[in-house]
Amino acid sequence: MTSNIIADLQSKRNIILENWIAQRELAEDFGGNFNSTDDLKTQSAELLDILLQTITSQNINDLYSSDLEPLFDYIGGLTVSRAKQGFSPRETAVYIFSLKDALLKVLGETISDNRELYTTTLEVSKFIDNIGITSFETFIRGREEVILSQSDEMAELSTPVIKVWDGIIAMPIIGTLDSARTQVVMENLLQGIVDNESSIAILDISGVPAVDSLVAQHLIKTVSAIRLLGADCIISGIRPEIAQTVVHLGIDLSKMVTKATLASALKYAFAALQLEVRRVAKEKSNL
Repeated sequence: MTSNIIADLQSKRNIILENWIAQRELAEDFGGNFNSTDDLKTQSAELLDILLQTITSQNINDLYSSDLEPLFDYIGGLTVSRAKQGFSPRETAVYIFSLKDALLKVLGETISDNRELYTTTLEVSKFIDNIGITSFETFIRGREEVILSQSDEMAELSTPVIKVWDGIIAMPIIGTLDSARTQVVMENLLQGIVDNESSIAILDISGVPAVDSLVAQHLIKTVSAIRLLGADCIISGIRPEIAQTVVHLGIDLSKMVTKATLASALKYAFAALQLEVRRVAKEKSNL
């Protein structure tokens, strides 16, 4: 695309905008997410203006040009803004793609040479397509960031460290125990031992649906790390089916203290610290 053609497009900015708005108003997907047609005109005018200001005969074929950063920054903001308005990523991409028709209509009226028109049409089409794809990528990237953030928060909430008594902490685990989650469990449990100056840590796996060789290895590593801090670890929540699976797989947990229930683990921990839990008789009333 030559500089003269770009200048022609800039001079016909209002015509392009009018054609684009008219086309969008007739589109089947145009509807209630905009409060009024004025909102559509404002948004479209901003996008068209920044496009015509940044595009040159050199960077139209170089999407990584620093000159185009303002345009792609605006596209990112536009995608987020439209998502908040209720537009799907597909609707935003289609909206951007529709600008192509308005531009090509003006180009067809401006360029008389068929070969030049063909070349320019390809350049403009490819450029607008890439802008539309960028909007979709921005939406996906934003959604992935939200998912990762929520996953981290869920991981923290699903591995709480509970101070049961002076010197005793417990961590109930619910859900599958994989390598990534084991790392979180180990870090939180070790930090909990240090923060609470605990000598006994109870790891309750009542909520773990199944224990295989991989999960067992994760548990062994966690217990070993706890022992390096000078603390003892009790694994509770060993259900009958888990016990059978462990034996069937030939996994050796004999060096670990295991209990069937959390209550049994607490009783063992209290005994290890020479603590006694007993009922206190109620005082008889003199009345």
